[in-house]
Amino acid sequence: MNKNITVLIADDDFDYLFQMRFRLESAGFDVISASSQKEAEQLIEIGGFDAAVFDLMMENDDSGFVLAYKTKKAFPSIPVVLSTAVTAETGYNFENDSSWVKADLYLEKGVESERIAEELNKLLKM
Repeated sequence: MNKNITVLIADDDFDYLFQMRFRLESAGFDVISASSQKEAEQLIEIGGFDAAVFDLMMENDDSGFVLAYKTKKAFPSIPVVLSTAVTAETGYNFENDSSWVKADLYLEKGVESERIAEELNKLLKM
């Protein structure tokens, strides 16, 4: 179903990164992963992915915002998902300020793997 669809995932939490990679590969996606903002920026420069899922806070509090911006600048049609626990921790919802944030969707960390695949498929119009 998702053959030849490649998703770039960036998260500095190794366990979460491993789980996301496993879940998306199980759903039929190909996955490229990065464990830091710097590594993800290098992969963005190379390209070759169809969608991206970025953690909001990695080595910098705004890592996900920066990665979303760089992805959209280089590849405007590629869907970008920010995965974050910030809303649960702070109560602040970035969807309310979506005009300046270059992401197509926000998902709370811990969301079911089926939902992640469904949302990516919607964004990719599959």
